[in-house]
Amino acid sequence: MKTNFTILSFQPVKQFEFILIWICCSLLYNSTNAQSTFEYQFDQNESQWTSDQSEAWSIKSDPRNSKDALQINTVFQQEFQHLYSIETGKTILLVRVAKVVDQSYIVASDYNGMLMGIDYNGQIKWKNELSGFVNHDVWCEDITGDGHEEILVANADGTLYCVDSSGELLWTYKHSEVPLFSVTVVHNNREPYVVVGGFELSTLYLDKNGELVKEIKNTSYSVEKAWGSGDIPQGRKHVNNFIRKFYDANGNEKLAIQGAHNGNSADGTLYLFNPFEEQPYQIIDPKLRKPVGGLNIVNVEGSIKVMMGTSTAINDSQLMVYDIDNETYSEIFFPDFGREIDRFGYRIVTPDLITYNNKSTYLSMFGSRLFLFSKDYWSNGEYKILANKYAYNDMWQDKQKNTLLLASTQSGGTCIHVIDLSDDKWVEDFEQFTPPGNMEKILSASQKIKTQVEAFQKPEYERTPLEVFFLSESKDEITQPYFEKMNANNYGTQFFANVHMPRIENWDRSEMENDFYKNKRDGRKNYSLTQQEVLDILVPNYQEGIGLNSWGGHGNDPYYYSVETKKKIIDAANGKKINFIYPELESTSDEFSFVLNDLLFPLADYGKDKNLTISLRNKHIFWSGVIHKDIWKKVLNGEYKSVFVPSMEETTDKTMELSVASRLGLWASGVFDNWGTRSARDNPSYLRLRQRSHQMLPNHFLRQMVYNISSGARYINNFAVDQEYISILWDMVEKGVIYVPKREEIVSFSPVHVSIVNPTDYYIQSGNKVKWLTWFDEGRGDESNMLFDRLNGSWPGAPTNEWDFSNFAAGVKDRRLNFLPNYKNGTVLITPPQNDHFVPEKLPRGSLVDHLHPMYKNIMTEFISNGEVIISADGATTYSAPDYYTNIKDLIEEKSRLIPLTVEGEVAWVAAQSAPKHIRVTLIDGGYLNPSDKTAILKFGSVTPKKVTDILSGKTIPLTEEGILVDIPSGTFKFLDIELQNEL
Repeated sequence: MKTNFTILSFQPVKQFEFILIWICCSLLYNSTNAQSTFEYQFDQNESQWTSDQSEAWSIKSDPRNSKDALQINTVFQQEFQHLYSIETGKTILLVRVAKVVDQSYIVASDYNGMLMGIDYNGQIKWKNELSGFVNHDVWCEDITGDGHEEILVANADGTLYCVDSSGELLWTYKHSEVPLFSVTVVHNNREPYVVVGGFELSTLYLDKNGELVKEIKNTSYSVEKAWGSGDIPQGRKHVNNFIRKFYDANGNEKLAIQGAHNGNSADGTLYLFNPFEEQPYQIIDPKLRKPVGGLNIVNVEGSIKVMMGTSTAINDSQLMVYDIDNETYSEIFFPDFGREIDRFGYRIVTPDLITYNNKSTYLSMFGSRLFLFSKDYWSNGEYKILANKYAYNDMWQDKQKNTLLLASTQSGGTCIHVIDLSDDKWVEDFEQFTPPGNMEKILSASQKIKTQVEAFQKPEYERTPLEVFFLSESKDEITQPYFEKMNANNYGTQFFANVHMPRIENWDRSEMENDFYKNKRDGRKNYSLTQQEVLDILVPNYQEGIGLNSWGGHGNDPYYYSVETKKKIIDAANGKKINFIYPELESTSDEFSFVLNDLLFPLADYGKDKNLTISLRNKHIFWSGVIHKDIWKKVLNGEYKSVFVPSMEETTDKTMELSVASRLGLWASGVFDNWGTRSARDNPSYLRLRQRSHQMLPNHFLRQMVYNISSGARYINNFAVDQEYISILWDMVEKGVIYVPKREEIVSFSPVHVSIVNPTDYYIQSGNKVKWLTWFDEGRGDESNMLFDRLNGSWPGAPTNEWDFSNFAAGVKDRRLNFLPNYKNGTVLITPPQNDHFVPEKLPRGSLVDHLHPMYKNIMTEFISNGEVIISADGATTYSAPDYYTNIKDLIEEKSRLIPLTVEGEVAWVAAQSAPKHIRVTLIDGGYLNPSDKTAILKFGSVTPKKVTDILSGKTIPLTEEGILVDIPSGTFKFLDIELQNEL
């Protein structure tokens, strides 16, 4: 919904200044007015004085504010009687309830850790930005005895914050650098104590003033022990996944700690304590087999129950209800509900107990569904499933007001949604409800772009669009017309036929020389097909696309098919393309060296001239680390540059800015002729303990793909979520709205690059150790001083160090979901070495500068690193990152003046020369899961612009001596054509 409005009075401002407008909104989301106060920014160069909310803006000057401020009142009508929404202007991850005397209000925490106090009328009473890093947990309780509940916040920077009911900071406590993860309050001798812990592997008791009074090392009682061989955590220890107080059947206060040590494949243990005691009085196995992502301890008619929900893929999702007194388990296995729930994805089971139909009822939020289970479900089978269009980040019950709070949608919403539980008709409202606010805004802006794309005509001075290969799009009634129309061309969007093979070849491995892989199998596959059955399934699919795509193997077993079977599949292409995907090949072992020489290299040799590509869909720091090990030397030298395609499986990862700089660097260096990218449901799962990964609107996918394709990625491996929505991407590629550059056309690379030489085992192990969570070693110190640092599983959401490449080069502040990094001074490529000392002979890949735009010929500077330290050009001297990083940082900033432009702001960007006097610039909202209106500041360096045009709207953007400002609406992107005074 969109409403234009007129500004009745405002003061003009100069270029590069902003009008900061405090907007006081009356949001009527039900029969009453809901007041909301938030910030909004306008820029005089854009005519965006509109609202995406509907129909009733009234604007007047506000004498209480400055001359540049306005008061804006808005009223919205919604049809729901039992549900309304409060606009916050921020993506809310956590919601809680606090009390001032006997009145409750909402406490919210946003994506970047801003804390807000909001009343039920929608008025934002206060805000506190705290550290600027994500808050992992919030607990509200009166610890000062004044009747006002304090707000205790466990932050990813390792700090516990105590905030009063006015939002003022009372005190902080910091035990270590690793993130705190959970917090509660217990009492001892009637005195309140804060109990907090996280990845420091301790449980900490603080008094009401924030002083540490007791520390219990988790190693003193933990039963968690890592399994397997290789580099694994030693000893018995866990992180504090949940710390919650509860009352037993006699009303005695107790403490529950849910310990976790693996974020992917273990459910940890529940420990029950008497407050301040060092050993648990009861140890409980959750029996979930997967991580606990939701926990609540409830009193069901006098019986104390622990509700534990998983955080995992749907096929393993469960709710376990454990009766503490009777020590009995009652399980709900969500896959049993079959087609009553959407069938794929990764989500948290968030549990609670409510009253429904005048009965105690178990409630579970599960993706876009709310489940209601009778308390006697296991005997009477009574349940109800409520389906909404979107999934929400969090859920919390206000028992005093009998309301249920839902945090913002996982797809980028900015509202808090309030459900009145007092009338059972709320269930009807929930199912019909569509979130307002940012969700409406994103959908409206996307539709506007789609209309503009339909009308777009490619400029004559631009070449025909390069082919972009979509490997894995689902073919259905929506996509079929796209397949047929676009595959009829030999440019732009091209669709492969994708074949998923749950059954694979059962072939004779008895002669295989390596015992490890002779006996290795992938437990997800059924090894039952003959060679001919494999061919009968795969080969006919060549007719369904411009080529065939299927998995060739996996790190769990690279040998899904024999080499001879794969050769027959390649031969059957008959001029069409064939792409084998190999995910998760991160191993550096001797056994894996056998795989390269026995399978992958011979296959690449065979298919070099037969349209074969092999997508290496690897994880973690493979492309900035493992690829530089000796076992991959033939690939790194460029011997298979036409066959292998570097792609990425970035689940459980927190280093996306490194992977994109590395794949770009390898491509730009001539190691590969192409590079690829991937979007999948669990891309947002940087921390498997809390998988907020059920985005029903794939806007984050869309923006990531726009960024990657604009950077030259041409092999696209996407998981289908909403094909109709994502079809705008196919149209933009096909019509040339997205300019797909050759590597020699990109002009947004920094003249400074970092080359990796002999990466250390410690660096690689740190980057690969993301599933185990208990790596923090207090004795080693809080900082490891590496150039690429805080990579393992102990640092979710933690700040990056100032000497970390991610910080000073990419502009990334935390270890989270940086799929859309800014790289304001140009992308700093991570490359193979270029200088004569490390590369004494000419290699098939050639030199970096030979593949880049000619302007880079004499301006490049190389720094060398092994991942931990910086190494001198002759290899003789090493420098620690804290001591040396400013040399690299300063040179990046100094040399940014040698490229055509730089871009500041929370945006990702790419620039490529599209004609002798034209540069295409792509600007993308950089809020991967927290989209919002962004402003990009473009400053020109080595070129003089003549004219800047938004290619979709046709608008000319005014130039100034300082540069230009470009507004990017929430969840979108802009494509600019910069016409130059002189040829570049």
